Amino acid sequence: MRRGLDHVVHVVRDLDAAGEVYDLLGFTVSPRNRHPWGTQNRIIQMPGFFIELLEISEPEKIPAGTPEQFSFGAFNRDFLARNGEGLSMLVLEGTDPAGEKATFDAAGFGGFDLFEFSRMARRPDGNDVEVGFSLAFAVDPLAPDVGFFTCTQCRPENFWSADLQRHANGVTGVSGVVLVSDSLVDHVSFLDTLTGVTPRRASDDWYVAQTPRGEIDLMTRANFTQRYGVPAPAGEGMRLAAIRFDSPGAASLRRSLQARGMVEEAIEGIVVVKPSSALGAAIVVERPAGAA
Repeated sequence: MRRGLDHVVHVVRDLDAAGEVYDLLGFTVSPRNRHPWGTQNRIIQMPGFFIELLEISEPEKIPAGTPEQFSFGAFNRDFLARNGEGLSMLVLEGTDPAGEKATFDAAGFGGFDLFEFSRMARRPDGNDVEVGFSLAFAVDPLAPDVGFFTCTQCRPENFWSADLQRHANGVTGVSGVVLVSDSLVDHVSFLDTLTGVTPRRASDDWYVAQTPRGEIDLMTRANFTQRYGVPAPAGEGMRLAAIRFDSPGAASLRRSLQARGMVEEAIEGIVVVKPSSALGAAIVVERPAGAA
């Protein structure tokens, strides 16, 4: 079963400050939501995809993980302590949590119980609604600084909001994410299992997996820096380095951000918001192919 991009987790120290950064970038950011295990989030939606800005708000409530139970809160707390703010988790769209768990287990990348939960979410009209999710976790042992899972929406009609998907920067959707590693071949089998899509070799330093929603680029750190003009995240093994978006207004967004020094100005045809300006994440905005 081929699985498309569902969301990424961007862990930050100050959720309201992170919301202000994304607001400066022209995104619409949701109100604050609370998890019962000590984290809070704010959401940035596109059709079928979102960014989860995540804050460790009550560390004393975060449960410890076990060999059978993956702790979402503990993973992001530890990521923040090791690496600082940045993109910590890549999530694929789920449709069959039990089947996805079985797939990950059989390949040697799983072994974790399914995690099901619900929470209240505040919609733009001020009404509170219940949303629910079922998560199937997978682990690449050579990527300790990226978390992976599939997410199946239990009440999608309460989660997705057309109002939250209107952005001043003109972003219309996600075009992909970029993973970096210094040993690409070590991660191909894992990504094949996670996505149901075999990554194809574009060059010696670049693989591409075309999912039903967005590309997953896997490239060397050197290739990433050459292509986007910003440093790749350091660390052991694979890291999640960038999110790529489509916007017909990419050129005007570049002009609005240049005066603030938030963009890398040397890249032709795309806007690259520097990790130093976007709390450890590289944000790439591209004009859609064929746009006038």
